Amino acid sequence: MPTYKQFPLADTAEGLTEADILSWHVKPGDTVTVNQIVVEIETAKAAVELPIPWAGVVTELHVEPGQTVEVGTPILTIDVDPGGASAPAVPAVSAAAPAPAEAEEEMKPLVGYGSKAVVTQRRARKGAAPAAPAPAAAVAAPPAPAPVAPAPVAPAPAAPRGGYVPLAKPPVRKLAKDLGVDLHSLAGSASGGVITREDVERAANGTPVAAPAAPAVDSGSRERRVPIKGVRKMTAAAMVQSAYTAPHVTEFLTIDVTPMMEFREKLKKSREFAGVKVTPLTFAAKAVCLAAKRTPDVNAVWDEAAQEIVYKDYVHLGIAAATPRGLIVPKVRDADSMSLKELAQALTALTDTAREGKTSPADMANGTITITNVGVFGVDTGTPIINPGESAILCLGAIKDQPWVVDGEIKVRKVLQLSLSFDHRVVDGQQGSEFLADVGALLADPAMAMTY
Repeated sequence: MPTYKQFPLADTAEGLTEADILSWHVKPGDTVTVNQIVVEIETAKAAVELPIPWAGVVTELHVEPGQTVEVGTPILTIDVDPGGASAPAVPAVSAAAPAPAEAEEEMKPLVGYGSKAVVTQRRARKGAAPAAPAPAAAVAAPPAPAPVAPAPVAPAPAAPRGGYVPLAKPPVRKLAKDLGVDLHSLAGSASGGVITREDVERAANGTPVAAPAAPAVDSGSRERRVPIKGVRKMTAAAMVQSAYTAPHVTEFLTIDVTPMMEFREKLKKSREFAGVKVTPLTFAAKAVCLAAKRTPDVNAVWDEAAQEIVYKDYVHLGIAAATPRGLIVPKVRDADSMSLKELAQALTALTDTAREGKTSPADMANGTITITNVGVFGVDTGTPIINPGESAILCLGAIKDQPWVVDGEIKVRKVLQLSLSFDHRVVDGQQGSEFLADVGALLADPAMAMTY
């Protein structure tokens, strides 16, 4: 007899509570192997591909692409013993209730999946005697090396009609299939519109049950609504937290960066930097690392719980990046220990990965200070919001040809506006001004780096 196991949505990043299903890589009837990628999800931080820890045949997908699912919710059912030789059947259960045998089973780490275990347990009711431990769940045997006859292919689920997806547990779906009842024709009587066994049996006996009415759509509407989830949801929460927790102060500085742009042209022609992409952001990253050593307050953080200011003797430099998925802030680890060339290479790799949507959650955690570059959009300056867990963020504006007084004469120069937002609990006006002035001096004359 078949042995069913359910694959729950696991916590792929610290503190993850939910994720969106982006796309399935399998369908009912497909045979899968251990650690095969079966689904791509989008968390509040990144898109992640999930492998499955068992081999077998997929029997059911419990969620549709685009749905938001809570951690621990079963998203797929697999028959790990399609031949039926190794263990008695374990009935499949719905996404709303964990299988009895699986309820106490730890989700084992998967290749490239993270090491945090996910355990789903029922909460004991008050006054109830402690429950006896459940028997251990059936463990799938490793795939045999000899060829195995292909398992019968289960029919693919019917396409949703008008966007309506019937809500029913796997046993109810099976009963409907056995009785020849179309779930799309039923309106669930349980809470939330869930279809019950009684609903199916009534329909099989000829009692008519009306399908849920489709929502009215105004064909002439000039508005559209997009669910708030994924990166956008995380960004909004983080910005609100920062804006209402850290008292922001923003200072501005306009500088002549003509020497920096001339130095950049020299580097392009040098053998050492052949094939290396050097941008104004590269110089800004180096300037921030050097200036932070002279003003360590901007690289510190306020710990409200411990009532301490934590000073970091390293720089994990965040770079705000606009991607098709939204704004993310990947980090260059230990940027302060890198040379200008190493920084340039690290920034190129970081931005390429971000644009491809391949930045992992770990690469976006634990930054110490951030740079955002609005100049790439032709914007002069801005007042950025500090990333939670940091105390300062530097904003680079567009570099433009502007009149500038040089030795008493007006000349056309390359001019850049900088702005620095900082947490006034950690950074006083003096420290913020000194840091911004140091960054400005290094960008106005890169030779100043020799004195730091």
